[in-house]
Amino acid sequence: MSQPRHCPAVLIAAPASGQGKTTVTAALARLHRNLGRKVRVFKCGPDFLDPMILERASGAPVYQLDLWMIGAEESRRLLWDAAGEADLILIEGVMGLFDGTPSSADLARHFGVPVLAVIDGTAMAQTFGALALGLARYQADLPFAGVLANRVGSLRHAQLLEGSLTEGLRWYGGLSRERGIELPSRHLGLVQASELNDLDARLDAAAEALGASCDAALPPPVAFAEPEPQASAASLTAVRIGVARDEAFAFTYGANLDLLRNLGAQLEFFSPLHDRELPAVDSLYLPGGYPELHHHALAANAPMSEAIRAHHALGKPLLAECGGMLYLLDALTDVAGERAELLGLLPGEATMQKRLAALALQAVELPEGTLRGHTYHHSLTSTALEPIARGLSPNGGRGNEAVYRLGRLTASYVHFYFPSNPDAAAALLRP
Repeated sequence: MSQPRHCPAVLIAAPASGQGKTTVTAALARLHRNLGRKVRVFKCGPDFLDPMILERASGAPVYQLDLWMIGAEESRRLLWDAAGEADLILIEGVMGLFDGTPSSADLARHFGVPVLAVIDGTAMAQTFGALALGLARYQADLPFAGVLANRVGSLRHAQLLEGSLTEGLRWYGGLSRERGIELPSRHLGLVQASELNDLDARLDAAAEALGASCDAALPPPVAFAEPEPQASAASLTAVRIGVARDEAFAFTYGANLDLLRNLGAQLEFFSPLHDRELPAVDSLYLPGGYPELHHHALAANAPMSEAIRAHHALGKPLLAECGGMLYLLDALTDVAGERAELLGLLPGEATMQKRLAALALQAVELPEGTLRGHTYHHSLTSTALEPIARGLSPNGGRGNEAVYRLGRLTASYVHFYFPSNPDAAAALLRP
């Protein structure tokens, strides 16, 4: 075992969702990047939209960290690799600091990364200090860096918030509530980075505003231990995999694509929205996204529909996740009641809901092996098809998602994390 790698690092957390963790993390990343530092950002827990923003802010790939879905050892490997090249590591937490099992606090404690608490200071003064103290002291063994205020109204407001801190809690500055800084959202979370024409201007404005209230000093270094070597017999040598990627299908884990490449696969990206034919591929991967925002355009692209149907008819592998599965159904109806007929490879229809339909981590025992992942969707699907498996959530509750199979077609609401079982992932896509 070699010596640990040391790199300044903090985990940005909050009392609850909606406090502005992504905006603050992006502002910190862009601030330090603009100072000439190499910044690596990670996202705690399953998420596709926040990493898109954080990649633009930092100029480097963003990967997930999670003690359950990704696993402690794979998370250790990712941090070890980042510590070898970065001047600063930022980890954006998920939900509230102590919410979920495992929580952001569990991750921070496991790797010894101090927590930087982001608190929305709107309509708050001295109570800010009480919240900060509670987050810092709720678990005695939690490493804690300090506090940063978001949505600050004025310089005087920032001074009140800073003055409320007790017991030596460090003030990391405040980010104003200017309109040009906040990141817009829709039903699944933040708007995709590719859809925000002014994203870089927003990020630079946020970085400048944050820099005006803090000294941009690096946090203390954290020691990251070298991971144990891992071996897999899986191989996808010379397998050509078509990966859907456009405005309708963009929810892919970078680690999934890295794994496929590392196993020898050749990835060919294509657009079900804009392309008229498939590239020459052995397998298809249809990830999640926003097909409900483009279902009429998808239905109108008849040549692509026929090409995917022909791919399936030849018995070639096809893996579809969440939005990718909706594309395979007979029809999809959006929240306005607009219905479009789609591929018809899976019997049934889906209807978008105004409220969240499912959110849960998932472990699915497939014939190929157990894969972990998560589910997060606003649609309900009706089908007479019997599932071959159902997901199981470590936190219980709703979300035991069905997995369907027709020949070499596998479809589910579950977004699989391929590195959780490389052999199973390879088997799903190997001809």
